[in-house]
Amino acid sequence: MKLYIGNKNYSSWSLRAWLIAEKYQLNYQEVKLDLGSKVFYERLENVSPTLKVPTLIDDDVVIWESLAICEYINEAYLSGKAWPNSPALRAHARALSSEMHSSFNALRNAMPMNIRAKKQIIRTDEVNKDIRRIEQIFTEQYKRFGSQGGWLFGAWSIADAMFAPVVLRFQTYGVKLSGEANAYVEHVLQCPALKLWCAQALKELEVVECNEVGSLL
Repeated sequence: MKLYIGNKNYSSWSLRAWLIAEKYQLNYQEVKLDLGSKVFYERLENVSPTLKVPTLIDDDVVIWESLAICEYINEAYLSGKAWPNSPALRAHARALSSEMHSSFNALRNAMPMNIRAKKQIIRTDEVNKDIRRIEQIFTEQYKRFGSQGGWLFGAWSIADAMFAPVVLRFQTYGVKLSGEANAYVEHVLQCPALKLWCAQALKELEVVECNEVGSLL
């Protein structure tokens, strides 16, 4: 199994797919490419139909979208344990994952993932609205499941992989959450797999200018 990813400092979508493979210590080969470089597109030309990362190659299976990669790994290698057991909770976890996947565009655009940096931006009303919704999700889930493992649904799930990049964004741009939401953020930041990703991101030297926004804190 081969997983193509982008720079760990910047590539939020790559992180999501990488986390499930790393969290469960699967046998996979990581191929890291420099976002936006000529080599990036050349290496992906015969790999991904979209020329984007993450892309997973597993024998003759090719998957080029992060949530689909997580779903495939969960079904092919994990016997479904990366989602909650009950149908109701599984549907809830999928709904939150899909919301993260398709929403929060104002936050994404204003706060690109940049693990090496500590920045501040002027937040628009739209960005603050996105932050409030994410804080609501973290608060509700941690109140219900925090004592059962600390993750959004107690045990770690694909939903936590989907929200991991926004936790790192909050750290970069100094977003402070309250109560249970902050407790969830702190729990995520202590994840060994996420710590490994961040440690490797800090060693990278490449700079992607479009992700270098805001002023230094």
